[in-house]
Amino acid sequence: MRNQLKAGAILSYLALFISSAISIVYTPIMLKLLGQSEYGIYSLATSAASYVGILNFGLGNAVIRYTAKYKALNDEQQCSRLYGMFFIMYGLLGSIALISGTILTLNAEQIFSRSLSIEELTTLKYLMAIMVINIAIGIGFGIFSVIILALEKFVIQKVIVIISSIISPLIVLPLLIMGYGSIAMAVVTTAVSMLSIIFNMFYCFKVLKIKIVFGRIPKGLLREIIVFSSFIFLNLIIERIYWSTDQIILGIYSGSIAVSIYSIGTAFSGYFIGFSSAISNVFLTKVTGMVTREVPDKELSDLFIKVGRVQFIILSFAMSGFIVFGQPFIHLWVGSDYNTSYLIALIILVPSLISLIQSMGGVILQAKNLQKFKTILYFCIAVANVILSIIFVQYWGAVGCAIATAIAFIIGNVIIMNIYYQQKLKIEIKKFWINIMKMSLPLSGSILFAVFTKKYLLVSSWGQLLFECLLFSIVYFLVAWFLSMNEYEKQLIKAPIGKVYRKIMKSLQLGVEG
Repeated sequence: MRNQLKAGAILSYLALFISSAISIVYTPIMLKLLGQSEYGIYSLATSAASYVGILNFGLGNAVIRYTAKYKALNDEQQCSRLYGMFFIMYGLLGSIALISGTILTLNAEQIFSRSLSIEELTTLKYLMAIMVINIAIGIGFGIFSVIILALEKFVIQKVIVIISSIISPLIVLPLLIMGYGSIAMAVVTTAVSMLSIIFNMFYCFKVLKIKIVFGRIPKGLLREIIVFSSFIFLNLIIERIYWSTDQIILGIYSGSIAVSIYSIGTAFSGYFIGFSSAISNVFLTKVTGMVTREVPDKELSDLFIKVGRVQFIILSFAMSGFIVFGQPFIHLWVGSDYNTSYLIALIILVPSLISLIQSMGGVILQAKNLQKFKTILYFCIAVANVILSIIFVQYWGAVGCAIATAIAFIIGNVIIMNIYYQQKLKIEIKKFWINIMKMSLPLSGSILFAVFTKKYLLVSSWGQLLFECLLFSIVYFLVAWFLSMNEYEKQLIKAPIGKVYRKIMKSLQLGVEG
């Protein structure tokens, strides 16, 4: 299991690196071929259709939690019965998603007619229809990908993600060059998703040998699962309100170009969230097992701090680099039309860093089935975000939406949740922040060095940007290694390097002997 955890975390970052690299290359080409307006329509359709995605009801986490529970109890028969129940539930939810998405698509014209042209509305409706079908089928057969994760087969799951992220743009780009537009993008994405679902089903039945049994489930257990999933479902609703509503508000009040600019800015949030969750997600099964064994609170607190430190090393490096080089990067990447996207990204990312390095707190809450407070809190700040966004967008446009999101984030995710982690989960928050502060002070020197260097090395080409980024990375790594990282964190780097080195030396030795 430990090897699967390590491999899962490594492959998660590899998948993020590959998808980010593809996005960096793919996005400017896509923007040039689609144009700012059509890209805005595509982003708006994605945001609108994503509301249908919440109808998976959060069952994925329930499958993981209860699989871990019954595996720990060596109750394979109960696992099979659970899979049967979840299979039916996923199918029903997929059908509901299809119906709901169809209704939403048919009413798109009434929602967005204020700011979109007739041609833009037609494209939007086609895109939403295709995306809704994709999401509905994904929900209906979603149990198989979750079972793979629940049985801790992290490697195969991440390999599927990596392959999918590579295949899609390779197929889409020729179609865009041929003039097929954003609708072709949606069709290809749907086709790749279908292939992933077919593979997941094959892997579950033929390799993992799972059994789906349609039998009676104790009422108490069914009620417990529904309550557990209900809070996650509410969290999914809140997350959609929080991260997708700004695009909807901009689509209503400001039009497709504003949506396009805002989407480029918030795209960086997705990268940072991915970097954070890549580690914490693979710990859900482990934490659930710890909770089932009723380990002391201190063990969970130590894990919270341990994972948070690793996340901070990675995310503070990315954040520091973005603060210093983000503006010239966006200018070189997608052009001067998107300069405002840097400010939008910065406003949202800086306060979100705190929450991202504490993502293990959410995992522990899920494992302990204590999501109620977090759900209520997030609902309140999501509503506050919507209200503030509607007000601010009329004065400052896309930047106003970003400011509203940041204010809500600081109050809820940063201030209130830290108090809750300490009071309810007994996590040593003071100790956590002492660790982070000790790591932050030397690393801030890297930012000052980069800012000082940047004054004398103006960025006007990709070559200059890469040179300065490389220089910054070297300084950051040296400072982090000698002043911030503990032995465990250093070993995370030394161990894989040592393995690669030994394999190379062994190969060279065999070559010489041969």
